[in-house]
Amino acid sequence: MMLADNHTFFAPVTYILTGIPGTKESHVWIAIPFCLMYIATLLGNSLLLFIILTERSLHEPMYLFLSMLAATDLLVSTTAVPKMLAIFWFRAGEISFAACLTQMFFIHVSFIAESAILLAMAFDRYIAICEPLRYTAMLTKSLIGKIGLAVVTRSFCIIFPLIFLVKQLKFCRTNLLPNNYCDYMGVARLACEDITVNIWYGVAMAILAVGLDAVLIALSYGLILRAVFWLHSKDARLKALRTCGSHVCVILMFYIPAFFSFFAHRFGHIIPGYILNLLANLYLLIPPMLNPIVYAVTTKEILKRVINVLN
Repeated sequence: MMLADNHTFFAPVTYILTGIPGTKESHVWIAIPFCLMYIATLLGNSLLLFIILTERSLHEPMYLFLSMLAATDLLVSTTAVPKMLAIFWFRAGEISFAACLTQMFFIHVSFIAESAILLAMAFDRYIAICEPLRYTAMLTKSLIGKIGLAVVTRSFCIIFPLIFLVKQLKFCRTNLLPNNYCDYMGVARLACEDITVNIWYGVAMAILAVGLDAVLIALSYGLILRAVFWLHSKDARLKALRTCGSHVCVILMFYIPAFFSFFAHRFGHIIPGYILNLLANLYLLIPPMLNPIVYAVTTKEILKRVINVLN
């Protein structure tokens, strides 16, 4: 963007979230599956947290990391979806600048935190399969607590400058945000000054945080696969692969839409804006909804306790 010299700058008091552009007539109907997915997210992740926290036999590293993932999914969904439903059903798109920054902060913090938790879970699976005799000694509850603290600290340190950069921008055009929630680049693009720094900080954040996590996860699973194929017993190989199956599904559900959205917004100019917008909304809904389902179906210990709770 070029610097606007002949405009009156203003400090935005409120923004108007307009929903998904081009679908205004269908907002009421779009909200129904969004609401159902949100309810499923709340029920699934809350049940998962309840089972892990109340069942002492599940106070193991894998399940403690899974509880962190469920808490993160609850945070990102609850930060974004109620406002989406208010826009769709009640046309309540107005949001204060402070509330917009707060929503932006928690959505992006949750995203960075989830990436780090998936990396921690990959590390857990690597130790369990490649260093099984040292598993208990290495992954103590103290270490898991420190990993959790590191996840929160890293997420905060990465996202706080992003909020600071947005607060320094000068605005002059409009306060209409063509989305259901406040996202970093959506707000930055409303500015009337050069946002090159904002763009490159977003790219650096994606590469150095999420991209690096993805590379380390891929490396972990490369080492895991090598170790698995060295096992002599076919049953042992299948058991090892099954223990990783649910985690791999969750990783793919998180990273594939994330990278698609990242590249599509920067290079996919031929893709209609409402399609990108809809995908960005579904990205906040589908992984948090499916994660507990994947783990409940593929993990015998959790499935057994879910059945006990429901009975």
